[in-house]
Amino acid sequence: MDPAVLRADMVDSLESPTKDVLQDEAVAIAMRDVPRHQFLDDDRSAYADREHEVLGTRVLAPSTVARLLQALALEDDNTVLIVGVGVGYTAAVTAELVGERNVHAVDISRPLVNHARANLTSAGYDGVLVDCRDGANGLPEYAPFDRILLEAATVEPPRALREQLTADGRLVLPRGSQRQRLEAISATGDRTQFGAVSFGPLLIEGEQSGAVERNRMAREDREHAFRRAESRRGWELDWIEWEESIDPQ
Repeated sequence: MDPAVLRADMVDSLESPTKDVLQDEAVAIAMRDVPRHQFLDDDRSAYADREHEVLGTRVLAPSTVARLLQALALEDDNTVLIVGVGVGYTAAVTAELVGERNVHAVDISRPLVNHARANLTSAGYDGVLVDCRDGANGLPEYAPFDRILLEAATVEPPRALREQLTADGRLVLPRGSQRQRLEAISATGDRTQFGAVSFGPLLIEGEQSGAVERNRMAREDREHAFRRAESRRGWELDWIEWEESIDPQ
């Protein structure tokens, strides 16, 4: 069947009262235009509303992509950072909305970065910049960004990503561990929730597919230590010295 027909059917299904997932007309038009089959091997199943797995990563279902982009609330000419490029499909839809030169994406997996670049070029979006990075560190060379989309779950938004937002910027991420909710956070800290989601955790170096050592807690430990150090005031800063100075007699 003609891929254009399959795309139209996919979007119509997402807009239908049964699913009622897609309400934003601009996102709907973009999803009708992006050839999703260029990002997956099976042309027909590419347009089914289900997940796929490619190179050890989960490819989001179209309905999930629609939810993410609507929460992002994109505006014309916004600069966007996507953390977790995957196969590149979300980046392509974003490029339709804001222009490919405004879209930057990173992924910690080198094979995925290469795969996404090839897919985006094949689909006609080679202007999207894709780099291999630890997503928790963002992409400071191109910051600040009007919008940042984190396609991985985290209990707290990485500090670097919040710092790389513009003054009226918006960060969208799945927040939580076992139970997650899609959340948008403004540069000033205001939060909006959009419902339950289920994503894999944000990975750091050593955790990507094929890595020898996997240590997911390293970044979380650093974040918690930093926050605790910032929160201490007065005598709390010196409690160890106080305790050691007490005469055990």
